[in-house]
Amino acid sequence: HDQLVATVDRVWTLCQRDERHLKGGPDHLLYELTDMLVADYMPVVDEIDEAIDQIEDQVFDRPTPDTLERIFRLNRAVLNLRRIISPQREALNKLARDDYPVIDAQDRVYFRDVYDHLVRLYDINESLRDLVGGALDTYLSVINNRMNEIMRTLTVVTTLFMPISFAAGFFGMNFFQ
Repeated sequence: HDQLVATVDRVWTLCQRDERHLKGGPDHLLYELTDMLVADYMPVVDEIDEAIDQIEDQVFDRPTPDTLERIFRLNRAVLNLRRIISPQREALNKLARDDYPVIDAQDRVYFRDVYDHLVRLYDINESLRDLVGGALDTYLSVINNRMNEIMRTLTVVTTLFMPISFAAGFFGMNFFQ
């Protein structure tokens, strides 16, 4: 990575403070690293969920083109999170279930725990994706309803002025010259 990863720094600091984390072997260190990485996804998911709630409120109160832009940004964020979580879920499933000489059989339980967290995050992410899709559909429905109201008003105005325009046009002709 070009930038520092806070989770790696936290695990490094944790290992420097307490050497028991290093005595568990590289597989246990990998578990600690993946566990903290997966735990760091939860605040991101909560932030996205809060943003979706705000968007849903805004869609009903006063939808603007900025609202639509925010919906698309949230959709992109949810898709990116899915793109990140999905391969990690598969990799941790392999680490938890398959027999690798590097992974101690007793440590597979830890990797199953991280795998379960990723499965839960994936399910939450799917429901967030549905919520964003619902917010987009609601936005489009609200905008359509407002446009229908405007068209109805314009139709009434046109209907009122049409006889006047017809009369002015008809009697304004120079038929009798």
